[in-house]
Amino acid sequence: MKLIGYFRSSAAYRVRIALNFKGIAVEHASRHLRKGEQSSADYAALNPQKLVPALVLDDGAVLTQSLAIMEYLEETHPEPPLLPGDPVGRARVRSLSLIVSADIHPIQNLRVMAYLRQKFDQTEESAFAWSRHWIETGFDAYEATLKQVGTGSFSHGDQPTMADMCLVPQVFNATRFKVDMKRYPTIQRIYDACMKHPAFDAAQPSKQPDAEP
Repeated sequence: MKLIGYFRSSAAYRVRIALNFKGIAVEHASRHLRKGEQSSADYAALNPQKLVPALVLDDGAVLTQSLAIMEYLEETHPEPPLLPGDPVGRARVRSLSLIVSADIHPIQNLRVMAYLRQKFDQTEESAFAWSRHWIETGFDAYEATLKQVGTGSFSHGDQPTMADMCLVPQVFNATRFKVDMKRYPTIQRIYDACMKHPAFDAAQPSKQPDAEP
């Protein structure tokens, strides 16, 4: 298998954590998002959305969308699990994952920020304020959900799940956008616990072959 990503992509970061967690070795390739390499004709043929990540399977099939890839990994390599065994727990983990991957990330990613600057004459400062607003809105909900039954050492229970694999890259982004993480003590606690796990540590952007300052 080959994972095509970008070191700073939150979506690719999620998949790297999942692969590491399950002990799945893959070839890594990069498309530099800021240079527009994801828009090249050869990559668009693989992924018409022109986004990363894409997981190219040994038989040539191409999987896109980080959560779909993680669900595929869960179905084909069930141990260790990304989802709890009970239906309610699985739904809770998916819900937490979607707070990040559906509600926060899409409206503060690179292409949205670029559109704000280019089409609406937003400054760097105002574009950052936009991102902070949507991260904080999502984190307010995530932090409140963590107060409910089900949270343990991690977002759900005492083992990492797909929710944590979505949360950690978003916390990484939050620090870049100067979000005050003191507002989110439970999220910060879980982030710190995750980063002590080898699968999360090895997946962080600074440790990728294409990492830049």
